[in-house]
Amino acid sequence: MPRECQRSEYHVFQPLTSSPQGYGRQDLSSENQNYKGHGLSKGKEREQRASIRFKTTLMNTLMDVLRHRPGWVEVKDWLRENFDHTYMDEHVRISHFRNHYELTRKNYMVKNLKRFRKQLEREAGKLEAAKCDFFPKTFEMPCEYHLFVEEFRKNPGITWIMKPVARSQGKGIFLFRRLKDIMDWRKDTRSSDNQKDDIPVENYVAQRYIENPYLIGGRKFDLRVYVLVMSYIPLRAWLYRDGFARFSNTRFTLNSIDDQYVHLTNVAVQKTSPDYHPKKGCKWMLQRFRQYLASKHRPEAVETLFRDIDNIFVKSLQSVQKVIISDKHCFELYGYDILIDQDLKPWLLEVNASPSLTASSQEDYELKTCLLEDTLHVVDMEARLTGREKRVGGFDLMWNDGPVSREEGAPDLSGMGNFVTNTHLGCVNDRKKQLRQLFCSLQLQKKASS
Repeated sequence: MPRECQRSEYHVFQPLTSSPQGYGRQDLSSENQNYKGHGLSKGKEREQRASIRFKTTLMNTLMDVLRHRPGWVEVKDWLRENFDHTYMDEHVRISHFRNHYELTRKNYMVKNLKRFRKQLEREAGKLEAAKCDFFPKTFEMPCEYHLFVEEFRKNPGITWIMKPVARSQGKGIFLFRRLKDIMDWRKDTRSSDNQKDDIPVENYVAQRYIENPYLIGGRKFDLRVYVLVMSYIPLRAWLYRDGFARFSNTRFTLNSIDDQYVHLTNVAVQKTSPDYHPKKGCKWMLQRFRQYLASKHRPEAVETLFRDIDNIFVKSLQSVQKVIISDKHCFELYGYDILIDQDLKPWLLEVNASPSLTASSQEDYELKTCLLEDTLHVVDMEARLTGREKRVGGFDLMWNDGPVSREEGAPDLSGMGNFVTNTHLGCVNDRKKQLRQLFCSLQLQKKASS
């Protein structure tokens, strides 16, 4: 396994059949599947798929969801012998693409976004390339140290934030305004007794700090939003309606850049605060956040903000579309971290390959269990979907080799005048009602065709 992947949690799913060969080689996403080669009718195929083997390393909401899913069976000694991308049975599914780190490591994400922005400028012009201006100016350290120093001296007095490229939960992050702080950091990273001078320091990114974040109650926050990618070639991505705003526990100020409770919104950091309230936590559901914005700003401004957030999802995925090893056995549930500034401009902070599935409150538990249930509905190991759905539970199909319209039928993209994307971030999530209607409709279709 590549070193970059070692921290990711892998979850493997496989239909359990009576045949040691599995089902053979057909694509679950295709409606026109060929069943004759297996001697199985389509109905019999679906019936046998009711039993799914799974293996996961997490003991949190994911395990709760998997153990309560009808027909799913946990196995103990199956992961290592079957987790091999070179050959897997047709219907095995793994919860990561092999080189997902191209988007989820902070330095690779910025590298790919910069490259993609230059590509757009060459092919479509500066106006289109400007749609990628949603990440702060960033330098990889130590390899771009001299470029960073040049930029630093052009803008003296501003605040920068230093982040390890492959750590999470706020570990190793600090803010600075002086080059001396970087020199101290470089010395500290080499000062371990177990290190030799010729061993390179851990890679970091130095990123311009957003000094004017949008505040609610005087506190800084960012948004955690979930995007499910089922394929990169072609790109097929779903956006979840729910998510949350994560707040700092202390009122925002730039007078104290060393106080992590002011500047870092990670729950892992905030829950160590002396006045942290475990029952209340530091989260708002996205629906509440969207309602708050609607009460403070014009509807047009709120709609523009959420369209700009949609743009971040699409452009970031497109930036790695030709880099990620697309594999039909793989899917990915990304956790996007978005910061909004006082001008209602969204900024992409990072993309997480293994977003936290541990609940910090009852409301958080309900959100994450529903998210995971709907993820499994979209992955569709039971082969119940037709492949033409635009909504499954709380997930809306955002991109399917092109933008997806809310309207039925093929959209007219020539002018894009009346085109409205099929995204509902922060809107009402009547997922239970939708799932009942969806699966009832699919049952009726199945009976009519049998």
